[in-house]
Amino acid sequence: MTTTVFCIKLQKEGQHLAAPPFPGKLGEQIYQQVCKEAWTMWLGHQTMLINEYRLTLIDPQAREFLRTEMEKYFFGSGSEKPEGFKPEKINEN
Repeated sequence: MTTTVFCIKLQKEGQHLAAPPFPGKLGEQIYQQVCKEAWTMWLGHQTMLINEYRLTLIDPQAREFLRTEMEKYFFGSGSEKPEGFKPEKINEN
């Protein structure tokens, strides 16, 4: 079994995901073309989208929005941050 994959997002070889992240064609495509590092980056971006847009994941429209953003993030023009988004500054004392 291949332990690395050429990552379409990062344009470099990276560690292969252990399994498709979810069922279906998109899950399989991500499994075959996205490395673990890029998937971890997406999870952070997804969390930001959920928080900023106050999405409820039991809502089918919210899940479809995230799926569309995921497709754009990995295979399209990229998923944008919400307008006016400013990441929290972490105090390093």
